[in-house]
Amino acid sequence: MRQVRFARGMALAAVMGGMFTALPVMAQEQMADASSTHDRVDEIIVTASPMGTRQFDILQGASSLSGEALDRALSTTLGEALDRLPGVSQTAFGPGASRPVIRGQGGDRIRILSGGIGSIDASSTSPDHAPALDLATARRVEVLRGPATLLYGNNAMGGVVNVLDGRIPIAEPKDGADGFVRLGLGSNADERSLAAAVDAKLSGPFVLHLDGFWRRTNDYKVPGFLESRALRAAEDHDHDHDHDHDHEHENEEPARGRVANSDLTQKGATAGLSHIADWGFMGVSVSRFKSKYGIAAGHTHADGHDHDHDHDHDHDDDHDHDHSEEGPVRIGLAQTRVDLMGEINQPFALFQTTRIRFGWADYEHKEFEGDEVGTRFLNTGWEGRLEFVQKAFGNLSGAMGVQASKRDFEAIGEEAFVPPSDTVQMGVFTLQRLDLAPFALEGGFRLEQQEVKADSIGFDRDFTTFSVSAGASRQLGNGWMTGISLSRTERAPNAEELLSDGPHLATSTYELGDPTLGKETALGVEATIRKSGGPVTGSINLFLTDYGDFIYERFTGAEDDGLPVAQFTATDARFWGVELEAAATLLRNDSLAVIWDAGLDYVRATDRSNDTPLPHIPALSLRTGLGVELSSIAAHVEMVWTDRQKRTAGFELPTDSSTVFNASVDWHPFPSQDITLLLEGRNLTNEEVRYSTSFLKDMLPQPGRDIRVSMRAGF
Repeated sequence: MRQVRFARGMALAAVMGGMFTALPVMAQEQMADASSTHDRVDEIIVTASPMGTRQFDILQGASSLSGEALDRALSTTLGEALDRLPGVSQTAFGPGASRPVIRGQGGDRIRILSGGIGSIDASSTSPDHAPALDLATARRVEVLRGPATLLYGNNAMGGVVNVLDGRIPIAEPKDGADGFVRLGLGSNADERSLAAAVDAKLSGPFVLHLDGFWRRTNDYKVPGFLESRALRAAEDHDHDHDHDHDHEHENEEPARGRVANSDLTQKGATAGLSHIADWGFMGVSVSRFKSKYGIAAGHTHADGHDHDHDHDHDHDDDHDHDHSEEGPVRIGLAQTRVDLMGEINQPFALFQTTRIRFGWADYEHKEFEGDEVGTRFLNTGWEGRLEFVQKAFGNLSGAMGVQASKRDFEAIGEEAFVPPSDTVQMGVFTLQRLDLAPFALEGGFRLEQQEVKADSIGFDRDFTTFSVSAGASRQLGNGWMTGISLSRTERAPNAEELLSDGPHLATSTYELGDPTLGKETALGVEATIRKSGGPVTGSINLFLTDYGDFIYERFTGAEDDGLPVAQFTATDARFWGVELEAAATLLRNDSLAVIWDAGLDYVRATDRSNDTPLPHIPALSLRTGLGVELSSIAAHVEMVWTDRQKRTAGFELPTDSSTVFNASVDWHPFPSQDITLLLEGRNLTNEEVRYSTSFLKDMLPQPGRDIRVSMRAGF
């Protein structure tokens, strides 16, 4: 039966793929930069390869945001900014914390990078922890969907998000200085934001970079009730069968409207300095990032009332807490970071170019229970990589490198759910490409060792992982390309998956690890077909990944310390899906262009041991829009429809469908100057939106209607 269902699913994906030849398909370049025509095909995705690879030639799914497209996507969280890209959703843990979910996978399987180096924070530890970076001053964001373990380590099994921040200048600015200033306002949460950056040439070969940003919001507004229809129905059912519940709250109207404790303040600043010469560049930067935000639904329900948990079973004295007496949860995080980056274009031996990248960070994260600090998370770490790009040898090109990182992580407080731990990773890798026009072959491998130590409990385990991939593509002419890639990847469990054992206040769970967990092994295949150039462009990607010993957090139905137990466990799993993008130029002349675009993504994830759905998987999503471009004005309207997610895991409620309408207008009032005024409307019909990927989906919907205006001036 499982094979029949899988065959039906792949047949459906194949039918969707066949539609590609009949539907106008949107090129990913069109989403990347509204200032360029969507016929552009030579965009380089630096995250995909040390050699630099055209987006058109990448065999796995890839997207990017820059220019005005990035300005329109700016949000309070990284997950929200990226969730309209194909195959990308978000954890949606309130306005202060949301990480990207790629093809149904998140957490430690998605690497979030700053200029090619990890974010060195605690964001992969829990969905309420925000990444210690912001897009306010970023130059570009690149997303790789699917395994990127060869380049970025076993933690990149699900994909990579690379924020190219420009903090270390790599070239001299034109006319001696360039930069920008941006002001923004949003109506839903009374958002105010300011960002600025400048690169300035100093005397001699030095270039200085300075940037900073500030953002503040109040509590955000939602349409309708805070609790979902499914949760209200479940609670009503429970009340009908519970004769001892508190009658004081029985007839109270569920909360609706504005979400208490959802405000936030974010700010950051960076100073960088580079030495730029004929041989390349070498630079350093120092940055500081701070964020304070509320967890609108932590240990309490979103209706604002505390709900007592049963304490009928025995607990140790240090675990016997009454969580219902604690105040609202707020988080304050801060990170100081130092980065080094360089590129030396001096050939030696077999190599043409040498690249060095190093980052060190000191991160602190506090969870406040009312006015008291409940738990502190400390993470001091570093990561470095050295890449050697080979000289061309006939039609063969390639690169090899080494990477190492160290993470000292500690949680302090009575609800510290994981003991202090040290994690060290070291890896070597190579990528090779052979061009045999019209064919191209590529492949590579990575060998990595990881050690996890927790001296306080006498824990010490080593893991050795080996990942390999191979792919082939063929240029079909007239802008068409097709290809297929195969991969076998391994991931070692992290400290949280191995060692967690305690209550986690912000997520309202008792997290329980398994110190006996072994390596995950994934066998994957991805097929792609792309069309670039001309009035019709686009891409379609079909993917399938079978996991052995897939590690995920499963609710057991038990309680500990009055909280539901979430157990890290391993099972065999299968992920498969499809991503389609489409665009067609309906009209183009010297003064007017009309472009239709569309996108579709779907992922299905199953626990193969019992043929049941895995939790927190995004639903089928469809997007379509129409853009009009004039000489100084560009307007775009779009509809985003998300299907009902009824394939749910145990103790998970279904998620309703939603239809969202967005619109934006970019105006360049002065043709000779780089000034852009943006008017944007998000969720114009005030639709109730909930993400099936979110732990909070049944307690908090996404923000309602939001009218946003911004002004960006470049110089």
